[in-house]
Order: sequence, then structure tokens, then C-alpha cells
Amino acid sequence: MSLFFILLLKIFPLYINILLGYISTKFLKVTREAIANLLIYILGPIVVFSATISVKIDLAVLMLPVFFYLFCSIIAFTLLYFYKNSWNDATGNILAFSGATGNTGYFGIPLAVIFFPPYLADIYIFTVLASLLYESTTGFYVTAKGNFTVKQSLQKIMKLPLLYAFVVGLLFNLLGISIPDDLSSYTAQFKGAYGILGMMLMGMGLVGLKLKKGSDLDYKFISILFILKFVFWPIAILTFIYIDKTYFMFLNEDLYKVMFLFGIVPLAGNTVTLAVLLDAKPEKASFTVLLSTLVSVIYIPIVLSLYGGF
Repeated sequence: MSLFFILLLKIFPLYINILLGYISTKFLKVTREAIANLLIYILGPIVVFSATISVKIDLAVLMLPVFFYLFCSIIAFTLLYFYKNSWNDATGNILAFSGATGNTGYFGIPLAVIFFPPYLADIYIFTVLASLLYESTTGFYVTAKGNFTVKQSLQKIMKLPLLYAFVVGLLFNLLGISIPDDLSSYTAQFKGAYGILGMMLMGMGLVGLKLKKGSDLDYKFISILFILKFVFWPIAILTFIYIDKTYFMFLNEDLYKVMFLFGIVPLAGNTVTLAVLLDAKPEKASFTVLLSTLVSVIYIPIVLSLYGGF
């Protein structure tokens, strides 16, 4: 069996979870808010804490979240400069936010658990901090359109339990405090639960999705985001990997894999949340995110095959 089909079979169950999420809300009346609260306040902090406390932190590992935070921020400000006046509503702001990030959490963490050994999956989860900080700082700024002050953005960050889980996990890591072996197998199960419920949450968000003809199918918006996510991002990450491998040799092959996976996930689900907040045609954002997730069924095995697999 070719590498493409091997990889396709590995990621296909993730899409079954999306379908299960849709069914659970559509027919079993499971609320999206209940699952989101579980992810945000219970599963997410445990996953982040256990990963952060387990990671062997050095300058190379520490560089990953710093690099991606700066990289995402630069892309966001560049997109905002070019596209902020291209639409009559806040679509340009939504594009700037979404084009500079991806679904590194709900989609990326399950992929990392599937493809990477536990220690490398923990490094990936550690790197996801970059997305969390970007979405709460730079991402909020480029989408705020005057609706949020710096103080309000900082207040929102301070309410994120994931941030406190990261800080405590990092402190314990630096102090040499580790999770006892008897508990590590227990905390490891939360990664799987987080991945399953995170993907189901994406399916839950599809319930009630209705697209109107015309402006909701914004081909310009979709095409720009797809070029950014499926062409620019992997090429940019591969370029950085090539430069580091050729000239600096600061990172290693494992960290290159983390970087590449970070760059090939579909569009972030928070795009829809911000579109609702700014009243920038959330149906259009929902459809674009859904379409990017469906495209990823084929796209991710293809690019991983070209990369050589994990």
C-alpha cells in the first residue's frame, strides 16, 4: 500500500469524529456549549499541563512557540494592511486573523498523537501555546476593529485556564517536578479524549449551518485563505527548515516534523467565533472552515507523502 493511503487511513477516523459530533447535536441534542466547556476548563488544561511538565525544554524547543507567535503575527498584520478595505464589513479583519493561524488544537493535537511518539506529541502541544497567545493578542487586535481595548484583550487572556495550566506546568518542569509514573498513564488518556471531543465539536458547529446564495459564497475570500493555508504556509515552513538545516542547524529532524505538522492543519475554528462576534457573515466563515477541513482529508496525506511521512 502506498504511503498516501497509509496516511489517509490514519487520519480518516478524525473525520468520523466530526460526523459523530454532528449526529450527537442533531439527533441527541448534545449542546455544543457543554462540550466546549469540558474542553476549555477541564480537558484542555490537563492536556497542556501534562505536556508542558513532560517536555524536555531547551533553547530549540523553546524557540518553536516563539517563532510561530512572531510568524503568525507578521502574517496577520501584512494581510490586514492589504485586505482591510477589500470588503464593506469586517471580512478583511477575519481574513487577516484566519490566514495567520490554523486549527492547531482540536485538529492538530489528534494528528500529533497519531503520528508522533509521546515525547514529540508533547512538544507539539507545547508549541500550540503560540496559537493560543496569537489568537488572544495579535489575532484579537486585527479583528477588534475598535471593539476591544488592550485592557479588554488582556483581561480575556487572563481568563484562559490553558494559560495557567501552561505556567504551572512550566514552573514544575523547571523545578524538576514530574508526574508520577502511576499517574502519567492516566493523564495520557486525556490527550485522546481531547482529540475526540475537539473533532466532535467541529461537527456540532455544522448543525444549523445554512448558506444563502450570493455573498455567503465569497470566492475571493475562500481562494485567498486556501492559497495561504494550503500553499503559502507549507512552502514558508519548508523554506525555514531548509535554511536552518543548511546554515544554522539549530533544530533537529523531530522539531522539523513538529513545525511541518503545525503548518498543514486546516483553518482555525475560531474564525467562525470571531465572524459571529463582528457580524461579518458567519455563514461564510463557517462554510470556508468546513471546506478547508474537508479538503484536508486528501491534502494532508498528499503533503505528508511528499514530505516523506512521519
